[in-house]
Amino acid sequence: GLAWICVGRAVVWLGDTGAYLGGRAFGRHKLHERVSPKKTWEGALSGLITSVAAALVMREAFRRLDLWEGPLLRIADCVAVAVFAGILGQVGDLAESLLKRAVGVKDSGTMFPGHGGMLDRIDALLFALPGVYFYAKFVISRFPLTQA
Repeated sequence: GLAWICVGRAVVWLGDTGAYLGGRAFGRHKLHERVSPKKTWEGALSGLITSVAAALVMREAFRRLDLWEGPLLRIADCVAVAVFAGILGQVGDLAESLLKRAVGVKDSGTMFPGHGGMLDRIDALLFALPGVYFYAKFVISRFPLTQA
């Protein structure tokens, strides 16, 4: 339900921020220069680490506020869903960059100046949220959670 959407959004958006900051601070090795020239492997790894941290923080916040419906996510599930969604989000970001390169534009719109347009705000979500749903629906249902 709502908690899964919140976890998915936090994982993607904070992971994206972590990738940007980590890439700026530590980025040396280009991820795919032709598709997205500023993205680095170090940024991608920083994004995944931040995604995991976001999932763990969301788990704890929902636990403390008693907002999670049903058994609480295990820490291993937080790590797994964050890495899975984080990778899918980065793939979504690269896919959107590839579309922009194909049509020869830098930004996908002007609605959010300095942010590349509406599609840039949701590209990672378009790939990651279905992954979060898949994890919640099929992985968790096969390996039911026990109360943590």
